[in-house]
Amino acid sequence: MAGDYPDKIRTLPLYDGRFDAYKLAADGADVLFASYPPGTRIPPHTHETDNYGVIIRGELILTVAGETRRYGVGEWYHVAARVEHAAAFDQPTDEIEFWFSDTNR
Repeated sequence: MAGDYPDKIRTLPLYDGRFDAYKLAADGADVLFASYPPGTRIPPHTHETDNYGVIIRGELILTVAGETRRYGVGEWYHVAARVEHAAAFDQPTDEIEFWFSDTNR
């Protein structure tokens, strides 16, 4: 898996989903240390979690409710639960994502 994460992060379990990530489970939330190779496309979808993320390398191209915005290093984004969104990555990108269960918003 790509990403220049510290050794301690790389010992976390792998996320079983449509992208590569290490997963830290917490009460009411998951924290994902995700890496995306260039050309990655995640089609429109929704989920039950309230998501926040920060880009630590590269760039996220995020489309939410028909509006597309680019997020670079150090920038935070938010996708509310049950809101349709899609993502694209034109360059190698790493991010830390916080997925809060809907009850902890």
